Amino acid sequence: MTEIARQAKNALEVIHSMIYFAPEAADGYAGLGLERGRMSYFAGRAAVMGPVGPGVVAATFYNFNPVSVAEAIPRAWSIAAPSTVVETRFRAADAALRRMLGDAVDSAAVAEAAELAREASRACAPDGKPLFAAHADLDWPDEPHLQLWHAVTLLREFRGDAHIAALQRAELSGLQALVLHSSTGEGFKPSAARELRGWSESQWAEAEQELRERGLVGEDGGISQAGTALREEIEAGTDAMSMAPWRALGEEKVAALMDNGRELTRALLKAGAIPRDLFGRD
Repeated sequence: MTEIARQAKNALEVIHSMIYFAPEAADGYAGLGLERGRMSYFAGRAAVMGPVGPGVVAATFYNFNPVSVAEAIPRAWSIAAPSTVVETRFRAADAALRRMLGDAVDSAAVAEAAELAREASRACAPDGKPLFAAHADLDWPDEPHLQLWHAVTLLREFRGDAHIAALQRAELSGLQALVLHSSTGEGFKPSAARELRGWSESQWAEAEQELRERGLVGEDGGISQAGTALREEIEAGTDAMSMAPWRALGEEKVAALMDNGRELTRALLKAGAIPRDLFGRD
């Protein structure tokens, strides 16, 4: 039953995550005076929590180098107020979805998915879910495609907060979790992960050695059988902690939401929402 949580994530994730690669977001943050790259990412995602310090951002984002976070936060808040950054992020999501979906942005599929995703998100409790709770405090947008984006954001951060708890239970640091994911060949390439998350080659190598000593990766840096088993245990635990919205929605509505989500995801990927060259193996 809990596999539904992972299936729903796979069907909907791109609807949210396209914002991290959309030029509309990068240009919007730059227009506020924020530096492109990590400062814009940190500010764009953390702004819902208010003018928090670097420790809060590093803790809730989990796999970024805290030193890198401290280079941008709280300096970003002296450049642009968090409320302004949140508004800019929604405008960017609006523009990006309109560009990539075209006329389909006003389709019945978007309207239905928005209604169902919003209903699902209402079943998510904020207890122990800081990023989800911060997003849940925002007012809902009026337009269906933005309601959908916000609802999927809520569902994504709800699962993300649970995933951190599962990683903690598995005794994986943020960097170790990142290295282990990259070792599968399904996540960011190691070179991309290091650059995007702010880790040095030596820090990466040290974390890889720690995983090797636990038998989770091999000498070639590829994931081992034990590593694969641990990752499945982590994902299964995350699934179990993320079931509330899908139990509440019910099997028929979940199926309808996932069908619409897959259709929209295909359209977004076809429009280049996710740069595939960042993923795989170096």
